[in-house]
Amino acid sequence: MKAYYSLALLLILSACASQPLSPPVVRPPGPVAATAPPPSPPLKPGGYYKDDGPGDHPPPNLDSVPDAVPKHEPLHPYANRVYVALGQTYTPETELKPFVQEGTASWYGRRFNGGRTSSGEAYDMYAMTAAHPTLPIPSYARVTALDAGKSVIVRINDRGPFHSSRIIDLSYTAAHKLGITGRGQGRVRVESIDPDKADVAGQVLPSGIYVQLGAFSAPENAQELLDRARQGLGLDDGLGRIVLAKGLHRVNLGPFAAEDEANQMMRRVRETLQIQPIKVVR
Repeated sequence: MKAYYSLALLLILSACASQPLSPPVVRPPGPVAATAPPPSPPLKPGGYYKDDGPGDHPPPNLDSVPDAVPKHEPLHPYANRVYVALGQTYTPETELKPFVQEGTASWYGRRFNGGRTSSGEAYDMYAMTAAHPTLPIPSYARVTALDAGKSVIVRINDRGPFHSSRIIDLSYTAAHKLGITGRGQGRVRVESIDPDKADVAGQVLPSGIYVQLGAFSAPENAQELLDRARQGLGLDDGLGRIVLAKGLHRVNLGPFAAEDEANQMMRRVRETLQIQPIKVVR
């Protein structure tokens, strides 16, 4: 009889322990197991741990997956609170501000694919996302591989890595495009992106006068006009850009240091492309 009551008590306690706290006091954000130092066995080829790693059937076109497009999004109401992970306290940023960091990037894959990220979204290892301990969620960052010079733009939607020697956990696709999936990690530079001060390619917009050719809700229409302007006007690639503002993809030429230069370009646009541009000062 004593054994029966002991067993019943054990089952009750186990059931209680399995119920999540609501709201959770501390959510173990990000891929803790994938980035913590593995005790045993040692890391497998590729740097992943235990049953993590690339998917069994990755899409064939990972190199052509477009980068994340920086845009304004409201910050998550819970994912930017102070939290504790593996005994260390982290204080996330609660506003967009310049941020540059160099260190080691790692990646996480199939073990976490489909699981809940710190933003509440499902983790997609084939999307252009990343986990960072303190950058705002959601926000955008340019990650550059320091050895190869390749760079990608990712959307921060998760927390991690919680490892003293690593600064960011990339999705499998982001790591693949940087060329670090085989090694499992690589030296990178992480730079935050302010959508107000960058084009859709994540490049910072220099101050000056711009000539705006049009604004489109569909990005492909904006790209088509930009290509037509470059060809018709004989422009260098660096002169034209697409800026996402207030939900519209705006085709801008510039910057021009002087108003006379901008006026000359506007005349060329009217004569060659048969459209009426406007001037924008940034």
